[in-house]
Amino acid sequence: MIPTPEDMVAGLIQKRSEIAAEIEALQRQVKAATAQFDRVEATIRIFQPDIDFGGLMFSPVPPRHAAFKGEVTRILIETLRDSKEPISTAELTETLMRARGLPVGDKRLRRTMLGRVGSTLSGLRRKKGIVNSMPGEGQTLLWRLERSGGALARK
Repeated sequence: MIPTPEDMVAGLIQKRSEIAAEIEALQRQVKAATAQFDRVEATIRIFQPDIDFGGLMFSPVPPRHAAFKGEVTRILIETLRDSKEPISTAELTETLMRARGLPVGDKRLRRTMLGRVGSTLSGLRRKKGIVNSMPGEGQTLLWRLERSGGALARK
């Protein structure tokens, strides 16, 4: 029996869900391993503060709090898609940090992430027309998903 297109799509959607779950599990493992790595380095520095890890590295370690390719964009678009009202850059930053398991109370990290969120949103607005911004209170920008943005804006 030949499967119908609907059966094929249903099967592919199921496979996509399985892969997405596997990716999320692997991302959690990478975050945990990176945290362990940082703790080991910090412990080594207690005993030898002037150590140069550059000469000891065998493979590059990703920068702290680095996102996986497309992760920030995906989280921002999903958040905007689920929102009925425009959202500020600061609110999007907090949502992103929570979704990625980052400490929201870390002001320095929050400032870094705010810059990354703003840059990502500006790129999506400028290059792809997926999002649009409008002035909010004070110097705040409010963001919304363009409903004409094709499949990304679809509910």
